[in-house]
Amino acid sequence: MTKLVLNPGAVPLADWKAIYRGAAPRLNDEAWPVIAASAAAVERILAKGEPVYGINTGFGKLASVRIGDADLETLQRNIVLSHAAGVGEPSPVPVIRLMMALKLASLAQGASGVRVETVRMLELMLQHDLTPVVPCQGSVGASGDLAPLSHMAATMIGVGEIFVDGERKPAAKALKKAGLEPLVLGPKEGLALLNGTQFSTANALAGLFEAERLFQSALITGALSTEAAKGSDTPFDPRIHLLRRHAGQIETAHALCGMMKGSEIRASHLKEDERVQDPYCLRCQPQVMGAALDVLRQAATTLETEANGVSDNPLIFPEADEALSGGNFHAEPVAFAADMIALAVCEIGSIAERRIAMLVDPALSGLPAFLTPKPGLNSGFMIPQVTAAALVSENKQKAYPASVDSIPTSANQEDHVSMAAHGARRLLGMVENAMAVLGIELLAAAQGCDFHAPLRSSAALEAVRKLTREQVPYLDDDRHFHPDMEAANTLVRSGAVIAAAGELPGIA
Repeated sequence: MTKLVLNPGAVPLADWKAIYRGAAPRLNDEAWPVIAASAAAVERILAKGEPVYGINTGFGKLASVRIGDADLETLQRNIVLSHAAGVGEPSPVPVIRLMMALKLASLAQGASGVRVETVRMLELMLQHDLTPVVPCQGSVGASGDLAPLSHMAATMIGVGEIFVDGERKPAAKALKKAGLEPLVLGPKEGLALLNGTQFSTANALAGLFEAERLFQSALITGALSTEAAKGSDTPFDPRIHLLRRHAGQIETAHALCGMMKGSEIRASHLKEDERVQDPYCLRCQPQVMGAALDVLRQAATTLETEANGVSDNPLIFPEADEALSGGNFHAEPVAFAADMIALAVCEIGSIAERRIAMLVDPALSGLPAFLTPKPGLNSGFMIPQVTAAALVSENKQKAYPASVDSIPTSANQEDHVSMAAHGARRLLGMVENAMAVLGIELLAAAQGCDFHAPLRSSAALEAVRKLTREQVPYLDDDRHFHPDMEAANTLVRSGAVIAAAGELPGIA
């Protein structure tokens, strides 16, 4: 397992991606004195005898209820147990590990009032690969991701379940086997653990990282489809895009030009081609994909900022021994970012499906109907295009902005919420749908290029086609299509297609 050091408040996007992919984080040693100073400030604040929200009062609508000193530990335990009210399937382990790392970096900034041993427990759970079982539903993305983070916090006190080597184990037993003792939470600690945007942010970051892979893969399948249709690379001329000035569009056009450079297929129809312009799904790739790249980068900027911020409440300021109540837990920035990613993912899949539809239509592509040498007897790519259409339609439905919805909670005390959690949680499923569309396009484009033999494409695209043909042979007569599609999907999802093609623009 790769290890990396977190510098709280200054963690680059690449490190969050590494944690999502499996790296084990630990805090920079300089963070521990800051954490200790914050916990000491809570003790001094309590000694003043004044009511302080979440430390010696009830929560939410019950904030006016004063809690006596003898019940402060019970108060923190109760908030964790009562708020662990999620439903649905367990969240993916990589997402929850990322959520834990986000919470670790947030607590380590010394504004949450938690003790060193509490933060250390979170760090050790990550290093021992102990991942809480966190139901995926139950957060409205304000007052923090209360239910999901409560399920995480519950395992730290020995309640609930933990994934260990892919198996669900009782939390107390899993901790004991790793040599860890369940925590007894001190003042403010339960609230600090469950208040924050880390569940929403982790899901949004996961969606972003997978969307980057989707974007790069779509550039490749789009270029290969252009070759299959004997499309022109003139629309990718840099002079066109420099005039419009959008960075994503310029970089996308450059990437498409680079992938098609040296193609025998392109050279074969440079002259005496009766077609004047290609369909939009080919010609406007820089404009559509470039806009998607710009949106993904804007979302990345928002999420990197959020990942490095502190989003619980109240916040502790040790230099003044003050606890200030605010609203940093409101995940509106994350909700907006998730909605932006959803729109980009939807459009990447949508234009890819249009390229598949173009390739199977001989009137548009000039290729045999449904990309089969014996249409009629064989159906070829008829139904894979239907599958792509179904997936794109599903993504269109899922792309409706989550951030425009709000349902008041906590007896109208929390009367406007972001819905960031499910806005972010839908992203992995949307990317999975779009990846499957690209898998179909990969097969269709490779099949289309096969009809141009012995002409070859560029070195980059031939490497992709070779990789594809190593897994899926040319489709002559109809055969069981599902295994072919699964093999192609695996090539796209794994990043193998990107590795074969070479360097491409990304979110950073």
